[in-house]
Amino acid sequence: MAEETRVHVVRHGEVHNPSGVLYGRLPGFHLSDAGRAQAVAVADFLAGRDVVAVIASPLQRAQETAAPIASRHELPVDTDHDLIESANFFEGRRVGLGDGAWRDLRVWWQLRNPFTPSWGEPYTQIAQRMSTAVDKARVRAAGHEVVCVSHQLPVWTLRLHVTGRRLWHDPGAGSARWRR
Repeated sequence: MAEETRVHVVRHGEVHNPSGVLYGRLPGFHLSDAGRAQAVAVADFLAGRDVVAVIASPLQRAQETAAPIASRHELPVDTDHDLIESANFFEGRRVGLGDGAWRDLRVWWQLRNPFTPSWGEPYTQIAQRMSTAVDKARVRAAGHEVVCVSHQLPVWTLRLHVTGRRLWHDPGAGSARWRR
């Protein structure tokens, strides 16, 4: 019987975002102090594990989250573009009720299709590229463990996909185990 391979899919830590904008793929959004502490907590949690690779989205906040995990295991942080945040029409805008983009009726057109989120990348595409990233990581770490650091929507979309649920984002859902 083959040894188990475990892929840990992790969302990056809290982001420093004083203006409260939806940052999406915009450059320059780094971890807050709390986010750095969260990254260290994940590194501590995984310290005794058989991690042979740490792979992250190219965005700064994911790279910063991956760094202490990789350091703990004396590994480099590798980058996989398939782990990147979803494309987003609302990048750089505030999206809160009453003070954000929702007040502009011209943007409501972006909300017309529940299967393609307002940020423009269809859920099926997000699920496919995240599945591809996890499969590449799984093959690379065969018989060991690997950590993939990504972003909230891609992580949750992957979770919904592998558990056979509809691909609508629900950040209140729980964790999942995926076996192949």
